[in-house]
Amino acid sequence: MGFGKYDPQQVEGKWQQNWNESRCFEVEADPSRPKYYVLEMFPYPSGKIHMGHVRNYSIGDVVARYKRMRGHNVLHPMGWDAFGLPAENAAIKNKTHPAAWTYSNIADMRAQLKRLGYSYDWRREIATCRPEYYKWEQRFFIQMLEKGLAYRKNSPVNWCENCNTVLANEQVEEGKCWRCDGDVEQKQLEQWFLKITAYADQLLDDLKLLEGGWPERVITMQQNWIGKSIGAELTFQVKGKDFGVTVFTTRPDTLCGATFMSLAAEHPLVEKLIAGYEKADEVRAFCREVANMDRIRRGAEDLEKEGVFTGAYCVNPLTGREMPIHVANFVLMGYGTGAVMAVPAHDQRDFEFARKYDLPMQVVIEPKDEKLDPATMTEAYADPGFLVNSGQFDGLPNEQAKKAIVEHLGASGLGKPTVNYRLRDWGISRQRFWGAPIPVVHCEKCGTVPVPDDQLPVLLPEDAQVRDDGRSPLPMMESFVSTTCPKCGGAAKRETDTFDTFMESSWYFLRYTSARNTEAPFDKEALKYWSPVDQYIGGIEHAILHLLYSRFYVKVLRDLGYTAESEPFANLLTQGMVLKDGAKMSKSKGNVVDPNSMIEKYGADATRLFILFASPPEKDLEWSDAGIEGAYRFLNRVWRLAEDLSDAGALKAIGPCAPLSDLTAQSGGELSGPAKDLRRKEHDSVRKVSRDMENKFQFNTAIAALMELVNEMYAVKDALKDAPGGAEVLSSALSTVLTLLSPVAPHLCEELWVHMGHSGQLAAMPWPDFDEAALVKDEIELVVQVNGKVRGRLNVPASADQESVRQFAMTHENVLKHLEGKSIKKLIVVPGKLVNVVAG
Repeated sequence: MGFGKYDPQQVEGKWQQNWNESRCFEVEADPSRPKYYVLEMFPYPSGKIHMGHVRNYSIGDVVARYKRMRGHNVLHPMGWDAFGLPAENAAIKNKTHPAAWTYSNIADMRAQLKRLGYSYDWRREIATCRPEYYKWEQRFFIQMLEKGLAYRKNSPVNWCENCNTVLANEQVEEGKCWRCDGDVEQKQLEQWFLKITAYADQLLDDLKLLEGGWPERVITMQQNWIGKSIGAELTFQVKGKDFGVTVFTTRPDTLCGATFMSLAAEHPLVEKLIAGYEKADEVRAFCREVANMDRIRRGAEDLEKEGVFTGAYCVNPLTGREMPIHVANFVLMGYGTGAVMAVPAHDQRDFEFARKYDLPMQVVIEPKDEKLDPATMTEAYADPGFLVNSGQFDGLPNEQAKKAIVEHLGASGLGKPTVNYRLRDWGISRQRFWGAPIPVVHCEKCGTVPVPDDQLPVLLPEDAQVRDDGRSPLPMMESFVSTTCPKCGGAAKRETDTFDTFMESSWYFLRYTSARNTEAPFDKEALKYWSPVDQYIGGIEHAILHLLYSRFYVKVLRDLGYTAESEPFANLLTQGMVLKDGAKMSKSKGNVVDPNSMIEKYGADATRLFILFASPPEKDLEWSDAGIEGAYRFLNRVWRLAEDLSDAGALKAIGPCAPLSDLTAQSGGELSGPAKDLRRKEHDSVRKVSRDMENKFQFNTAIAALMELVNEMYAVKDALKDAPGGAEVLSSALSTVLTLLSPVAPHLCEELWVHMGHSGQLAAMPWPDFDEAALVKDEIELVVQVNGKVRGRLNVPASADQESVRQFAMTHENVLKHLEGKSIKKLIVVPGKLVNVVAG
């Protein structure tokens, strides 16, 4: 008898074939059923999958399987973010073509994901490098161009010489490229942009819709990135020049305290200001150094403040004070106008800068009944107060003074009220080959002309030979560049820049709803049924770029009539990283654990189990060889438990949480002793696991509860397997273990489900419900204390009243020992928990 040794390779191959042949994870829109759309962020196919992928996709698969068992119509697709620098650079390094490299990796990674048993509807698989995908993206771009949401302009950009392309501000880290770690420099280029700033208010306001569904941290990061500020715009005339410096300020109440001006290193007026200045080269060198710094680092509060004098002065429009103009490293060109009126007495960054460079300070706001002296101040005063040293505005509360000063500036023609955003338009041009072509042509007669819809897609010539230096071959390909103008029929040249890969990842989740539609980007009814994504899962590193762009894209597609939704993702889970030796796993660090080797040694189920059990999903996870061995031992323990019950003839086809009548049909009467206790543990486990699955997907504690149930079964199986009703209770409990464990370790659970004699796939079974009546205890354990210290534990009938509990407590041998020679002053009963005897 017996099942034989647990062989994960055999079991997992068998059930993956079964699921594939039965097509059990394929779904269609069904308005009669509640839908649930769960999605993990799709991968770059630039190499083999790593443990970070396994964690992300295992989380999503458990959610998908659980929701399916809860009766939802579950959409769970997978695809490939196939364009972009990672795939292209890897192809160049491996001396192959990006297309060949990408499609080969897709095949390998698809096989790896299938080997892990993920419940994807593979019919919906997409690869963003395929023309049938990017055709629609090109159409969206042209529609945005027609709506004024896409435009081209000459712009200073972040240029990585190693990668030969432009980087978004968010892709520059400490002056280095996020991909190759090479130096980033500033360069002027003609670039295409999407007008995301036109949606700034919507992007900010609609964050309220995501409260409770998205992590607060991510919402805050997006609020800060959008950076809405209400204030005033005014101009400071440059002394001896015919131009001025325009600033945006949220603190017009401090205008009279402005004592110097700070400019961003990239400010276009710098060259005009330093013309003829003997230290102009020193200023230029400082500007070059600062311009190549990481933008986020430049805005950090703890940045060491540095600057250089330009040799020029401007005039405060209210006080007439001549103010020296400096270039400062903490001023960003991407916020406001790139110029800051410095008020050191009331702004900490300005305070630190003024102290460092011995610049003047002027107090203009003081708290009630307190005088401030710049000479003795140790930090800027940034709290509310009343205006001083501000002429006609003296004595006003500073909030009231803001409005009064803005009105005065407006009436005097010196300024105006303004709303400003930190957010800047999205630069989408990339000077690389492996991307979707931008569908416009340049005609000397007609200018820039969009490609007509019936000529889409503009195909990327996959026969192009990529260059070793990473430069795009497109500008040198006459067959690609030369074309005719759709407007006049004359000679024209195609745009040779390609789309930023974030263009593809900003709408792929919508395409999954009708991935094989060749007539339109989406089937409207399918899109209406499945949208929005109910649960999105991915790393915190995408909190700004991908998530913000996706939110923008959905709002644009809504306004273009494609969807009724305003937000793409109702709920967001940002899983933690997988670490090894305290560092994030990465090929560059050489600390990658290959999932294939783990699957070959321990199986997919054990790999999934460990990665879900080792840490809550939102926390970082430290890889442990001992941990995956422990997961493998637990699955063997479940296998042997089923085998032992089968060998003893105690394995019956009884479902999870079987009704009491089914358990006692053979024995008659009620359950008692170990049988009743095991049934209580079984139902309590369902309660705990269900709660943990619903409460932010706390898989680690859910798995711990199942381990406890298995331990309980081992403890009582010998006593129960031959007892009346014992086999039924054990079988019900095992069915519950398999059902609750199946989203985590689906292959083993399917195999043992069949061994139990059940029919049908476990993946299609409903999630069990616990019976409240089964949770009621006959006895409860109480802690007994003497003067607050635990002196014993005792079991009492659950129905015992307080007087009976007191009497039981006073019979405990150790309690009586600690009461010798003392008189009882008080006896306190906390129902269901403890008894405390106060004695002295």
